[in-house]
Amino acid sequence: MACDATIKADFYAFSDQDDIWHTDKLAKSLAYFYSVSDEALPRVYCGRTQSVDEQLNFLGYSPLFCFPRSFRNALVQSIAGGNTMVFNQSAKALIEQAGLRTVVSHDWWLYQLTKGAGGIVYYDPQPSISYRQHANALVGSNRSIGARYDRFIFAWNGGFKQWNSINYAALDSVKHLLTKDSCEILELFGQLRTANLKDRLRLFAVCGLYRQTWHGTLSLWLATFLKKI
Repeated sequence: MACDATIKADFYAFSDQDDIWHTDKLAKSLAYFYSVSDEALPRVYCGRTQSVDEQLNFLGYSPLFCFPRSFRNALVQSIAGGNTMVFNQSAKALIEQAGLRTVVSHDWWLYQLTKGAGGIVYYDPQPSISYRQHANALVGSNRSIGARYDRFIFAWNGGFKQWNSINYAALDSVKHLLTKDSCEILELFGQLRTANLKDRLRLFAVCGLYRQTWHGTLSLWLATFLKKI
C-alpha cells in the first residue's frame, strides 16, 4: 500500500493488527512533523516500544538507542518496529519510486531507504506503542538470554548473512535514489562481505558500520571475522 501512488495524504502510519497504540501516539508523531520546516525532505518518526505479553501484562521496554541514525547503522540494524512509524509524503514518494522490492521487513527497508536517500529518521525515546510479544518470536523485543542465544544460532547458521544479501540486492537496485556517500558505503559493504579475512576487517573499519549497542557492534566484528555478514 505504501507503494500505491493513488493513496495520497499528508502523513502515513504503519499498523500491526494486534499491537496497541497509546492514546497520544499520533499526536506525538504529528507534533514532531509540525516542528520541522523542510517538508520536502523524506522524514520518518519512529520510537521505542513497551512490551507486553499476550494477556497485556507488562514485560519491559525495548533497548534505548542513543547513537545517530545513519545509513551505516541502517545497513546492519533495524532500530524500530513498523508499528511505531509515521512518515511524510516525501518519504512515501521515495517508497513509490523504489517500488515493490524483496526485503527482509518493511520497517528495516524504510530506515535503509530514507537514510540512504539523505532523509531524516527521528527516534522517540518515549514509547507510544505496546508491542504484544508472542512466545518464541524471533523478531521482537524479547531480550532474555534464551532469545539472544536463539539469535546467535540464527546468525551462526547464516541467517543474518542471508538477510543482508536480500537487503543489499534491494538497495543496489535503487542506487539512483541514494546519495553519493550512501552509494560508496553500500559498495564497500558489498566488497567486505566477499573479501578475504584481512580485507574484510579493513573494509569493515573503513565502512564504519555500527549497531546501537556495544555488544551489537561487537557481534558485527565477530560476524565479519567469521564471514557471516
